[in-house]
Amino acid sequence: MRILKYLILFTLSITLTSCGIYSFTGLTETPETFQVNFFPNNADLIEPGLDILFRNELQDLIQNQSSAQLVTSGGEVIYDGEIVEYRIAPMTATAQNTAAQNRLTISVNVRYINTKDSEKDKEQRYSFFFDYPANAQLIGGTKDEAFEVIIDRLTQDIINATLADW
Repeated sequence: MRILKYLILFTLSITLTSCGIYSFTGLTETPETFQVNFFPNNADLIEPGLDILFRNELQDLIQNQSSAQLVTSGGEVIYDGEIVEYRIAPMTATAQNTAAQNRLTISVNVRYINTKDSEKDKEQRYSFFFDYPANAQLIGGTKDEAFEVIIDRLTQDIINATLADW
């Protein structure tokens, strides 16, 4: 009986200790404040408003997945960078040698600065794509869906690489 009591106490203490390390969002780094600077669109092909949309989505994701507060300057962690690629290219061909599918690719270069621990600073390029039928134009609902898919993936990859221990 006494051994069972110690075993339960030991198991409970291990469980409680391990819960303090893990976060349900997967984030291991939770800064008090964060700052997302403007990401200018330096791609060869410019899509108006993409820079603002990307910045807003990155800010929203960090706020939703962490307890960090958004600041405009002096953040504990800083996200800086630029959109470096916005490209539409044919992907698959038909028997008539015309495009059957197009691919939109967006790439961003991100500089992550941790003002508390410079060893965690990093610069990395993130890229993702969206395929759509060649007979569809990249406007309206198709463009909205493409941006949602690409930006969701890009921002999640950035968070995973900087604030999560993946």
